[in-house]
Amino acid sequence: MKILMVLTSHDKLGDTGKKTGFWVEEFAAPYYVLSDAGADITLASPKGGQPPIDPSSTTEDAQTEATKRFDKDQELQNKLASTKKLEDMNASDFDGVFYPGGHGPLWDLANDLKSISLIEAFNEQMKPMAFVCHAPGVLANVEDHKEPLVRRKDVTGFANSEEDAVGLTNVVPFLVEDKMNQLGANYSKGEDWSSYVKVDGKLVTGQNPASSEKAARELLHLLQK
Repeated sequence: MKILMVLTSHDKLGDTGKKTGFWVEEFAAPYYVLSDAGADITLASPKGGQPPIDPSSTTEDAQTEATKRFDKDQELQNKLASTKKLEDMNASDFDGVFYPGGHGPLWDLANDLKSISLIEAFNEQMKPMAFVCHAPGVLANVEDHKEPLVRRKDVTGFANSEEDAVGLTNVVPFLVEDKMNQLGANYSKGEDWSSYVKVDGKLVTGQNPASSEKAARELLHLLQK
């Protein structure tokens, strides 16, 4: 079982002068769910090398069992420091793909032509795909038979109310909830910050950091079918 995990290379939080990147829990929790089940995981990002970690995801209140395990896991930290270049990845080499969130993907992966074509290839090959928190935003420009991939699909993603709570509504290039609705998806959400995951065919989406483990389990379930 070979899985590709795609991380952002973008570290600037708009014009705020602050840093962003990927959210540690949304990488660590799925990574361990999948690797503990025997998956062979390849990490990739647009620029390759060490992807930027969102500093907000390393604070005390953002820690979970998975992030604590990651903090002690030198082997995984080394692997993360040398992610492969996204342009060298082919969907045909993998059984499924997982995109962790954090705000970074809204800037780079949402518009990255390689990421877009890669997701379209996974979709054409009927392979399971999972996107958590802000990562459903990377589907913004992905098409299936010339219409938005998410159109009429049951999806979730970081809610407007959650973006408002972290004070970044006017900083992000677009709001995930609004974008999904504009594209004609059947967007729904659970309570803010609680685990909420939607599965539609081979597409798995999770609402927020708390949803990352369940999203990975749903991806695993699809892979084991």
